Amino acid sequence: MAHLIDRRRFLHLAGIGGGVAFVSGLGFDVFAADGLKDGLPVEDFYFVQLSDTHWGFKGTDKNPDAAGTLQKAVAAVNALDKQPDFVVFTGDLTHTTDDAQERRRRMSEFKDIISELKVKHIRFIPGEHDASLDKGEAYQAFFGDLHYSFNHKGIHFIALDNVSDPAAQLGPTQLAWLQADLQALPANAPIVVFTHRPLFDLYAKWDWTTRDGQQAIDLLMRFQNAVVFYGHIHQEHHHLTGHIPHHAAKSLIFPLPAPGSVAKRAPVPWNAAKPYNGLGFRTIEAYPWKNYRLEEKTLT
Repeated sequence: MAHLIDRRRFLHLAGIGGGVAFVSGLGFDVFAADGLKDGLPVEDFYFVQLSDTHWGFKGTDKNPDAAGTLQKAVAAVNALDKQPDFVVFTGDLTHTTDDAQERRRRMSEFKDIISELKVKHIRFIPGEHDASLDKGEAYQAFFGDLHYSFNHKGIHFIALDNVSDPAAQLGPTQLAWLQADLQALPANAPIVVFTHRPLFDLYAKWDWTTRDGQQAIDLLMRFQNAVVFYGHIHQEHHHLTGHIPHHAAKSLIFPLPAPGSVAKRAPVPWNAAKPYNGLGFRTIEAYPWKNYRLEEKTLT
């Protein structure tokens, strides 16, 4: 499902859920000969967000194809009419295990499976299932830094780690790094943030929050064109903190109920009549006139 919605329309829809896309915020504008307009990038770009693959999960009542949905997602991305600039996995690449050797085996298998992606520019951030038990030691050995930033076609991307600390926080060291990373950027710089847990307090009772996430949001507030993409909650969700939109992605292993809709957080049981219902990934396309489009893809 794809939508193009202006900011006021988003403010209305964000409160009622459903398939929503948000237009504005990435700082694109009309094309210019040098690729910039008023100091901002104007070149189109397109990427794919996948999240919460939980490789190694077993539970036939939750997903009888748990050993196959990641491969289906890889095949679906490869089959897209247009290949993205890059792919990003926003955490919980693997399912948690107390066995350190098994954790590394799952990470190795995950890397082998996604090596079949046609797109070779792949970015990762950790989830708590990947990193909380060993503070990200195994994750870093397989996937690199826990937090980092990079630039692509004039957009500044920031990957944050709010999972390797068992306290579910970014921590003062990473917040200081974020402040330094943002310091040199002008207020109109287009910024895209990737994180696993929501930075805002979505539903703390279910661990759907970051304890010091508001400090990161405060650092981002001076930027006119910032947007956050996250995972963790295993469902599409859209929220605004001030002018900053936050978009959660579906899982590739099992959906979870809406925040606070049931007494206990638990995977939604597999529906044989609607296999792969609630599982999918997202494409994000940005283009001139300060627009970007989110399109939700469902596994089949």
